[in-house]
Amino acid sequence: MTITATRAASRGSFYGWRVVAGAFVLATFGWGMGFYGPPVFLSVVTAERGWPVTLVSAAITVHYLMGALVAGNLPALNRRLGIAGATRAAALCLGLGVFAWSMAAAPWQLFAAALLSGAGWSAMSAAAVNAIVSPWFERRRPAALAMAYNGGSIGGVIFSPLWVLAIGALGFPLAAAAIGIVMVATMWTLAATLFSKTPAGMGLAPDGDASGRTDAPIAASSARPLPGTLLWRDAKFRTLAAAMAFGLVAQIGLTSHLFSLLTPALGARGAGLAMGLATALAIAGRTVTGWLMPPGADRRLLACASYGVQLAGSLTFALAAGGSVPLLLAGIVLFGLGFGNATSLPPLIAQVEFRPDDAARVVPLIVAISQGTYAFAPAAFGLIRELPAFAAGAGPGEAPALFLAAATVQALAIAAMLAGRRR
Repeated sequence: MTITATRAASRGSFYGWRVVAGAFVLATFGWGMGFYGPPVFLSVVTAERGWPVTLVSAAITVHYLMGALVAGNLPALNRRLGIAGATRAAALCLGLGVFAWSMAAAPWQLFAAALLSGAGWSAMSAAAVNAIVSPWFERRRPAALAMAYNGGSIGGVIFSPLWVLAIGALGFPLAAAAIGIVMVATMWTLAATLFSKTPAGMGLAPDGDASGRTDAPIAASSARPLPGTLLWRDAKFRTLAAAMAFGLVAQIGLTSHLFSLLTPALGARGAGLAMGLATALAIAGRTVTGWLMPPGADRRLLACASYGVQLAGSLTFALAAGGSVPLLLAGIVLFGLGFGNATSLPPLIAQVEFRPDDAARVVPLIVAISQGTYAFAPAAFGLIRELPAFAAGAGPGEAPALFLAAATVQALAIAAMLAGRRR
């Protein structure tokens, strides 16, 4: 590392933080287009085409499943195309896929669009953010990833209302084209200016440290290598994948129904504000965890604490019985505080439990497994909510079985995390 680079890093101008800013923007577009967009697309497509909700919901499931397939193969794509090339391809796929959603005139065209959009979204989501940011940071990776992943939450804040307003003003095809063009242009610019560079290519060490610093919390020297199928037989990998999947199934399943369950007590406007509060708390919880995490902290225990806070939120929702506003708001606070960590903590656990070359495989695989699992969460929680045995006699906003199911799955996430820690 050059003397100039060392001095620049000490002044806070380490180039890695520019990469984090670029990854934040990528996450904003990725989640805004590929995660928060499909629920809006479902409403628009069913209204304009007259297709059943179940049909369009199935297309959304295909979107997520295709994303899971691509996420699991992201390291190979990055090796073949480079991170910059993979980002360009992902942006094109996502932009064209969303436009194809808007133009679909037959169900088969909708499912083809879902394959294209799912492939693009996955290569601009959690696994991609980790691949972009991780080479630049070791000690400060928790803070760096927290900042980058916050772009996904901001994507929800910006794009959920933006899609509604743009489609209402321009129509779905023109809105999809306009937003897609802006996204592709932005991603291609970032790919050329930021994502095409590497620390080694710029003569920089991770975190901007002087060469030879050895106090980064990396377990590479003690972890055994896990080539090929050995990784799948490793208890730490299996428990980490299970914990992330359980945590996101509970989170996505509950979130998909929460607005409608809050509306009877809070009204549509109040429910919208409550969901916004949950997003703000997700950003705060992830940021505080990332910046204040001690170097030697047991990251699995931190994840358990985060899942535990969300579990308490689920139980508080159940106790509210659809009518107690203070308990509903308390549930929002508890649920929101742990929301962001469900995505950001598992990659940080992988950082300290696996050798760097294995961690580069672990992160996209656990993201793919969780995404392939939570694709079915909204439908599964909907079935639980509507089962006659549970729905009979329930008042507006009451769904005790749904909230207890979320709490149970969150408890399974804690159990999986602890199982890996014990081993």
